[in-house]
Amino acid sequence: MDTTALLTDAFTRVNQEVHATLDGIAKKHLNQRLDPAANTVAWLVWHLTRVQDDHLADAAGQDQVWHAEGFEESFGLDLPSDDTGFGHSPQDVAAVRVDSPQPLVAYHDAVHAQTLNYLGTLSSQSLNRIVDEAWDPPVSLGVRLVSVIGDTMQHVGQAAFLRGVLERQG
Repeated sequence: MDTTALLTDAFTRVNQEVHATLDGIAKKHLNQRLDPAANTVAWLVWHLTRVQDDHLADAAGQDQVWHAEGFEESFGLDLPSDDTGFGHSPQDVAAVRVDSPQPLVAYHDAVHAQTLNYLGTLSSQSLNRIVDEAWDPPVSLGVRLVSVIGDTMQHVGQAAFLRGVLERQG
């Protein structure tokens, strides 16, 4: 398996888990919290998608799907336009609300498509390119991609777990 196929498989698994988590979810469970400071399914999926969009667009030198394809306007969140969810307070989490899973699925699918297009341009050698010098050691493209995969998979797992708990509670 080559590098592109491996990365494509990993990001595709994230996309499949997003779909599995949101498919058939009750509207009331999208924005429901286990306690006043907890994340919601909607916030978790929005956040993991924003992080993937932000980090890969930066690495690729592309516009974020959030801005370029009008998702920022269609979601209409009362948050800064470049917000990805890092450091959100409980009030910020509450600001990420949706009426159905469709906007989350559409945004994630658009980011996934842009991700796959970008991955198709990469070679094994390109993974050594430094994409963030703010860290010690500096972050290579390969490390950034693995970090995004790990972060997004954790968050989709949290969203799936939360959905299951909420469904058992009724």
